[in-house]
Amino acid sequence: MKLLKTRVASALIAVIILIAVVCSGQIILGISVFLVSILAMHEYFKSLENAGYKPVRAVGYVACASILLLCCERVSKILCLEQLVSLEALIFAVFIMIVVLFSFIIFLHGKYNIVDISLTFFGVFYITFLLSFIVLIRNLNNGFFFVWLIFIGAFSTDTFAYFSGRFFGKHKLMPAISPKKTVEGSIGGVIGCALTTMLYGLYLNKSGSIDFIPYYHFLLIGVLCGIISQMGDWAASAIKRYVKVKDFGNIMPGHGGALDRFDSILFTAPAVYFYLSWII
Repeated sequence: MKLLKTRVASALIAVIILIAVVCSGQIILGISVFLVSILAMHEYFKSLENAGYKPVRAVGYVACASILLLCCERVSKILCLEQLVSLEALIFAVFIMIVVLFSFIIFLHGKYNIVDISLTFFGVFYITFLLSFIVLIRNLNNGFFFVWLIFIGAFSTDTFAYFSGRFFGKHKLMPAISPKKTVEGSIGGVIGCALTTMLYGLYLNKSGSIDFIPYYHFLLIGVLCGIISQMGDWAASAIKRYVKVKDFGNIMPGHGGALDRFDSILFTAPAVYFYLSWII
């Protein structure tokens, strides 16, 4: 019961901060996502080091700066720096990162190896690349309203899955990766997410905040988020089991670190972005 109270209190504080950040504008949101990516990258690297690996921290942290370019898209246009946020720039940046990482095992062969730079490369895409979709959604037309789909999808799934599993959970889902997860909790998370997303869609359409979008889209987004966000949670759990840590950090009492709290968002944000871009 004490743990539950701690989780609820931490979650309420986090929600208040989230609302303040998202409502503060595009640039503030982007800077906040950048800071979260730095913190999550630190937690990821620390867990790898605890397991005996040597990730190239500097490369990971510098890569997080790409989020700042995305959130300052308007500033880039004013300064005629649009090329910095183009597809060609992204491809070039990946190329440079590969060259730099290989330089570490070429010139510092005794300190770093191919596993170390591979884990670093993976971390950049796992954390920075996936988190950047939060900013990309915010940059869309009506992005202020659509960006909430990420957080509603991820957090409602976590909440409904937790309580469904707590009260109805009987059948273990994947004990080798996440012993407390149950089939009933997983199903409850998907259903709860779909209902919550539908309610948000009802609000958006009725309030006229956006051009009308058929309600089945919100239902499908809810089901998609309910599934993909849990995959993000399981993916983080698989990493933690491999490096033998319970949590990536302890920034949020009862929830763990930034990466523990944002693990489901890492998968949810791209899913919402591609649904909005390709289907809606």
